[in-house]
Amino acid sequence: MPRSVIAAIAVGIAAVFAIPASAPYAQALDTPARNAYVIDLATNTVLLNKAADIPMPPASMSKLMTIFMVFDRLKKGSLNLDDTFLVSEKAWRKGGSKMFVKVGDRIKVSDLLRGIIIQSGNDACIVVAEGLAGSEDAFAEMMTRRAKEIGLTNSNFANATGWPHPKHYMSARDLAVLSERLVTDFPEHYKIFAEKTFTYSKIKQSNRNPLLYRDIGSDGLKTGHTEEAGYGLAASAVRGERRIVMVVNGLTSIRERSRESLRVMEWAFRTFKPYALFKKDDVITKADIWLGDAPSVSLTIPEDLKLTLSRTARDKMKVTVKMNNPVAAPVKKGQRLATLIVSAPNFQTREIPLLAAEDVQQLGFVGRIGAAIQHVLWGSS
Repeated sequence: MPRSVIAAIAVGIAAVFAIPASAPYAQALDTPARNAYVIDLATNTVLLNKAADIPMPPASMSKLMTIFMVFDRLKKGSLNLDDTFLVSEKAWRKGGSKMFVKVGDRIKVSDLLRGIIIQSGNDACIVVAEGLAGSEDAFAEMMTRRAKEIGLTNSNFANATGWPHPKHYMSARDLAVLSERLVTDFPEHYKIFAEKTFTYSKIKQSNRNPLLYRDIGSDGLKTGHTEEAGYGLAASAVRGERRIVMVVNGLTSIRERSRESLRVMEWAFRTFKPYALFKKDDVITKADIWLGDAPSVSLTIPEDLKLTLSRTARDKMKVTVKMNNPVAAPVKKGQRLATLIVSAPNFQTREIPLLAAEDVQQLGFVGRIGAAIQHVLWGSS
């Protein structure tokens, strides 16, 4: 008769498993940031989560959604970098960070993007909003709808700039998800984030992202500051095949933002490392077959298993296989017969299905009778 077994297949592997994006990581970094979220995109592993799902005032970091709306139109072909938008008096009068546009001018989309990304121009955001939606209010509604479509669950927009408003908020996790989409969906336009200066109206301004001036592989994204929000940064850096996305907010000064964002990014690269555990279609183990035309069937993993692991906890991982053994024939190729379980202390267990590598047919009537007699006489399965 089939019996339930758990077969250990990788005892003593020196690693600690990667966890899903919703799971807390055991080695949390103590940071003065009020909200923080750090994720390794290579394996979708969350490295730091501090109040990451609490809605917060994002200040100018919410301009990333304004930028996303433009990139999205460019990708779909309904907008061109050489298209121009008219500057209204509202845009010209807007305070805060400015691109220094002039009423009545028509400005290319390519320049407006740099005015937003590099100069953090509130005026440029309003020009874009009015050009795409007719009004900033209508554009904010469009932003909110599109945000929900791409999986931002704790975000709502009241304007295009991040100007303080009680109904304008995002979470740190949402900012990270949005940052990832900007990186992966629009590589041809994302490179603008790495540009350090932009000159418009004979006024040269520098990119406010402090990590761009450090040799850590940073290539984006956006700072933010208001009195209520504090100082924040959504940033990304790449080293080799690894890309880290980090969001910090609620810091007390420009200096603390610069220092803490560098410390957190360096910690993420230094403390964790990705490991390839299994490749797609690797044979993990075999299952015995009851009354089949083959004695066993190979079990394969349907996806690459690459994990971001803490270097200080690599000896604590356990990898096991849970299955009913033997398996009654017939078996179809691709049929789920077992589960690969990856676990470690204080971590959320990860489970991956294991699939039959080939068909196994059931024995004919005579074969089944013979197997039954053999089982009765000799106890063989």
